[in-house]
Amino acid sequence: MSETSKDETGSGPDAPISLESALERLDAIVRDMETGDLPLETLIAKYEEGIGLSKVCREKLDRAEERIRIISRDASGNPVLEEFNTSGTE
Repeated sequence: MSETSKDETGSGPDAPISLESALERLDAIVRDMETGDLPLETLIAKYEEGIGLSKVCREKLDRAEERIRIISRDASGNPVLEEFNTSGTE
């Protein structure tokens, strides 16, 4: 299972992974799984890795969303920071 260590950070399996690296790895996992050439045990291992990476991505996106501020202007034209509002947006 040395293929699961394709993280380009080179920092080991317990090191934090960037969102971009996690998405790239997820894409590679999907491509591998879609070939139909992998044994069942390998497919299961890749599925488990993908689920873990999906969770990491969701957590990173949730944290980023919490940090987003929208800059708007008040009645005087001065910039004002407002909390990001997720209701009604897609």
